[in-house]
Amino acid sequence: MSEYELLAQRLRETGFPVTSLVAVTGGCICVAGMASLRDGSRVFAKTETEAEAEADLFEVEAAGLSALRDLGGVRVPTVIHVSPGLLVLEALQPRDDGQWFWEQLAHMVAALHTSTVSGRFGWHRDGWQGRMRQDNTWETDGHAFYAQHRILRWLPEPLVEAEFDREERRALERLCAALPELIPPHPPSLTHGDMWPGNILADGSGEPVLIDPAVSYTWPEVDLAALWCSLRPPESERFFAGYEELAHPFDGWRDQAQLLRIWDLFSVIAHGLDTWGAAGIVRTLIKPFRYHSAV
Repeated sequence: MSEYELLAQRLRETGFPVTSLVAVTGGCICVAGMASLRDGSRVFAKTETEAEAEADLFEVEAAGLSALRDLGGVRVPTVIHVSPGLLVLEALQPRDDGQWFWEQLAHMVAALHTSTVSGRFGWHRDGWQGRMRQDNTWETDGHAFYAQHRILRWLPEPLVEAEFDREERRALERLCAALPELIPPHPPSLTHGDMWPGNILADGSGEPVLIDPAVSYTWPEVDLAALWCSLRPPESERFFAGYEELAHPFDGWRDQAQLLRIWDLFSVIAHGLDTWGAAGIVRTLIKPFRYHSAV
């Protein structure tokens, strides 16, 4: 049985009368498809085929979608079904990359960040980055949170440990110690946590919708950096212009964008997916913090 046959079977066993299933690509963790049902409606569904799949993977995703909607007013897909082996969501459509779309997204994300300002960093449960746990332990110090739970947390992962030598790991520790000089202290907001273009779609009216969250309370610029550092259409500049007018991120956040998305670089390395130079970007970030012995 193929992976997509397994997905169709799990849908039918759960009560969804599937007539056809079209594969959806873009993710690397789950098998996903757009299913047409007997009544003519469509749903998006995904399943996890790995034997070691964690039982709460989809439940955590569904809870993150609910938090973004209920706490931050974000448009997210409706959760139709969630169980350890299957997640079924409202069917969405590709976004229209016109300026209007990106301006609407700016208003939505700015409202999320400005309406959910908190006194603590973290979340009440751990999340997921792919197949790796996202450590969301509560902290009151943002620099400590980012150092421990978004940078150093990755160093014990086998592929990360194999990639960086002892001096590079020490340089990462020095980078963490210097975070207060690089990122000004400011409060956290509820963040989507993985806001790259692939996680931005549209509903039937063309309004922006966010999918696949990895929520936590952290610096809101983490969401900006995920988008800023991704391949994106030129029209997305309207997002940054609109967001900055509405939410006022800290001055110079673009200069620290790679640092603000270092968690994603480590996730790519840890999953064995670094075919485009994530480790090289990390090495560029830590270069000022390497010590060289005199010859």
